[in-house]
Amino acid sequence: MMMNYLGAQNGQIKIYESEDLSVIDNYILVDVSYSAVSPGTENTMSQGSQEEVVRLGYSASGIVNSVGNGADDFKVGDRVSVYGAPYVGHRSQLLVPKTLAVKVPESVSLKDASLGGLGAIAIHGLRQGNLRFGEICVVVGLGIYGQLIAQIAHNAGLVVFALNRSASRAELLHEVSGLKTYSDEDELEKDLMLASGGKGADAVFLCAGSGASYLTDKSIDWLCDRGKSVIVGDIQPNYSREKMFVKEIDIRISRAGGPGRYNTSYEKDAVDYPYGYVRWTEGRNVGEFIRLLEAKRIKVDAYYDMPTPIETYPEVYRTLSERGASYLTHCFTYGKNQDLEEEKV
Repeated sequence: MMMNYLGAQNGQIKIYESEDLSVIDNYILVDVSYSAVSPGTENTMSQGSQEEVVRLGYSASGIVNSVGNGADDFKVGDRVSVYGAPYVGHRSQLLVPKTLAVKVPESVSLKDASLGGLGAIAIHGLRQGNLRFGEICVVVGLGIYGQLIAQIAHNAGLVVFALNRSASRAELLHEVSGLKTYSDEDELEKDLMLASGGKGADAVFLCAGSGASYLTDKSIDWLCDRGKSVIVGDIQPNYSREKMFVKEIDIRISRAGGPGRYNTSYEKDAVDYPYGYVRWTEGRNVGEFIRLLEAKRIKVDAYYDMPTPIETYPEVYRTLSERGASYLTHCFTYGKNQDLEEEKV
């Protein structure tokens, strides 16, 4: 049998076929129900693709088909959220290391759970700010990562100021979370200084795209002395040394979903890091995202539209790339795997 997957070659996206997979030690084989689109990342990957086919996607959910030796925490039939290319993507079947899979409770839909990888990236980005409840943060750029960071930060007891120049994105976060949001920088700055007694924010999370590099320098104006500027989005740093020096700013960058990402031992070899030494790995960050969904501390169903089969990819990518797109992501479906999930909901 053959499986379908989305890939890009020489700048063009299309569906490819490859042989079905077989389970191996320390891995699980997953029949995919939904895979979530990361518009900015996948657009960049497809535009940069050349002769070698680049497989797209990195966040999905589905049902465990078979379990390899050593993956004892899982059993056939488990509902799981999985994260991390090249093991996870827009494919009908996935062979995933046990370190990159998390069980999904019945109370959480597999549609929501398919955003597990996006959630892990947002959670790790927030952790990079190293904030404590009651401290103040500014979230700039309310795409999928900015929206999730703002929601999670708010629920963690942080004081959140969220900004997007598109009023519709700011309004979406307000509707989902109840947070006051901003589309005007001057208004945000005025309220921020009032809330902080003129001192500024403890951290700014930069979740905007590549066209907003001016915000890296602007973020210093919003920070308190020795505050943190955390780069989460695909944004080119452009800081003024003089501004950095005056406030002794701490500049940090967030690498994907957390410790373990891009590490051969953790991912390919499926060797977990000791819990007491590395509390929040990329896999455990996915688990935390699922826990927040289960506890109804965050909402994500307003961020995607009606899931559609993988064959609808041309329209999906076109719509998500439009300025002012109504949705932030999309869930692809995979035939009978999705039908079985719908029957249970």
